[in-house]
Amino acid sequence: MYWPPHITVATIVQRNDSYLMVEESDNGQQVFNQPAGHLEPGETLFEAALRETLEETGWEVILTGFVGLYHYRAENNGVLYHRTAFLATPVRHAHDKIDADITATHWLTLPEIRLRPHRSPLVLQSILDAQENGGFPLSLVKHY
Repeated sequence: MYWPPHITVATIVQRNDSYLMVEESDNGQQVFNQPAGHLEPGETLFEAALRETLEETGWEVILTGFVGLYHYRAENNGVLYHRTAFLATPVRHAHDKIDADITATHWLTLPEIRLRPHRSPLVLQSILDAQENGGFPLSLVKHY
């Protein structure tokens, strides 16, 4: 087991009936994920979610809700992740430059997402949670 846990954010960006997804390589396999990544020193969870979404997809978004906090130990490496997931609305596609580790970005429906391999079980679960609860108020997340 690795300690301390990795603090990560994920952004569930929905447009009509589609979700913004990234395709990336993980251990030699192409997998799908939400725009997601690690919290960097000095930034808030909100700032991290906005930054990661822009860096990985080229999309500027507005956070609209808090989906949940996920505690997950990856089977392949034993790393413990604390993942904070947010719901977001797309504002505009700002540019086509995306992180080098992202193969492509896609707008996919839930049935299409279900058919693809996911980076972790949190990918599908957080979308289902967002659909079920519609996102909780962002005010549940406090930054001091």
